Amino acid sequence: MSIYRNFCREVVDENGKLLSFSLSCPDNFNFAFDVVDFLANTQPDKTALVWKSENGSEKVFSFSDMSELSSKCANVLREHGIKRGDCVILALKRHYEYWYTVLALHKLGAAAIPVTHMLTSDDFRYRIEQADVKGIICTSESDVPEKVYEAVSGYGSDITLWAVQKSIPGFMNLTEQINSASSVFRRIETSIDDRMFIFFTSGTTGYPKGVIHDFSYPLSHIVTAKYWQRAYDGGLHFTVAETGWAKASWGKIYGQWLVGSAVMAFDFDSFDPKRLCDIINEYGVTSFCAPPTVYKYLVKKGIPEMPSLMAVTTAGESMNEEIFLEFTERTGLPLIAGYGQTETSLQIANFHTDLTRMAGMGIPSPMYDIFLMTEDGREAADNEEGEVVIRPSKDGRTPGVFRGYLNNDELYQKAWSGGVYHTGDNAYRDESGMYWFKGRLDDIIKTGGYRVGPYEIEEVLLRHPAVYECAITGIPDELRGQAIKAAVVLNTGISGTKQLDRELKEFVNSRLAEYKWVRKIEFVMSLPKTISGKISRKKATDIG
Repeated sequence: MSIYRNFCREVVDENGKLLSFSLSCPDNFNFAFDVVDFLANTQPDKTALVWKSENGSEKVFSFSDMSELSSKCANVLREHGIKRGDCVILALKRHYEYWYTVLALHKLGAAAIPVTHMLTSDDFRYRIEQADVKGIICTSESDVPEKVYEAVSGYGSDITLWAVQKSIPGFMNLTEQINSASSVFRRIETSIDDRMFIFFTSGTTGYPKGVIHDFSYPLSHIVTAKYWQRAYDGGLHFTVAETGWAKASWGKIYGQWLVGSAVMAFDFDSFDPKRLCDIINEYGVTSFCAPPTVYKYLVKKGIPEMPSLMAVTTAGESMNEEIFLEFTERTGLPLIAGYGQTETSLQIANFHTDLTRMAGMGIPSPMYDIFLMTEDGREAADNEEGEVVIRPSKDGRTPGVFRGYLNNDELYQKAWSGGVYHTGDNAYRDESGMYWFKGRLDDIIKTGGYRVGPYEIEEVLLRHPAVYECAITGIPDELRGQAIKAAVVLNTGISGTKQLDRELKEFVNSRLAEYKWVRKIEFVMSLPKTISGKISRKKATDIG
């Protein structure tokens, strides 16, 4: 029996459709102890992680391996001062070290801050300052140690630095330390109210905000894994996401292990759709999840037979119906859409697989009380547009919904204004109960599966002496969903030439992570403004 049943009550009909779902979370629940260590004791040889590198290296980890390695890592981190409540950044790409390192932080009761390896030194410095970070564990690849070292310069000895796999000047070698550490780690007191994760996610009116999740968070992904992704006991689930994003927590560890599925990890730098298919076939992947961008590439490059694959899911941006139909025709598998946010777990999804056409977002998860709210505060009728909102649970704890924004209670209270959680996303519900996405209420850009706030890019672009003002928006892009466009007003006497176009792109893109790169620049005489004088990015999107 899968361990997830110890923590929930589910009711399904004769066809397996989920009718109701509720969680029972002990006050001291800790995923590392109560799930991983439990499975290590009861099913020690059960596969937890199958890892393959781009160069062909392979490792398979059992739950016994994960339990032992996480205890060793916890001992190393504790020896160097990491304790309950501390914040530690993890920049580990898709390396297998992520899995037992994040579990070690759970065992210590520390807060993990997963970040992408694409961050700049300024990005690292911002997160360090916001979260009062005590340690950083990073890959030894992609110039990440250099960027981390530059970011911590001036902070003295308050931040402990580790790199994995190699010895890097200024960093301790975590791999070597784990090899010589004790595998005995006695359970320490933690609470479900402790901070478990801080995910930094982009906003439109400022720098990235830290989204705080507590130790009950993993249990909210039971529905994600079992009823949306169709992960199952003895299966092998493959989510294409770097560990620096919240999507990794959706598809690379928690819900999958709770329902008994192993996780597939492919550690790559260069995206190759054919290679993903090769991995699926080589290892017999049974369920697969990726943003629409991946499926677009697969359709364009050719899709081989994948006989082991039983379910495919997608989220993160809108799906083109042509891509849906072509992928489904070639594979016999419909692309099952789902919807959620960094602030939540899966909110809405298509919980059935008999789709013959591209469906909408799906129907609300039984774990949440979701409805659409109109601008005047009432519940929207069928086919009437409204904002997706969540009513809180009667006991005050809404599973999977974040517990706060780091250092910004005012923003958190605004998100919960009127007694409901406001997602900021607009949709409508048809007569069958299917929700259909309409757009963001703010100006978040979703590009290639990433969420990008315009403010971060505008702040960099405005440093160029030729730029008077600018507006960053998303424009339709066949492969990325949206590409990033800059509408630029130049200073007096400067002309918008092709040479300046190239210069501005080089200036801004060299200072930003690749997923934030400006792909198009439009030189304009002026930018549309609101009545209060603020730039209207929605109107700026249509310029040119």
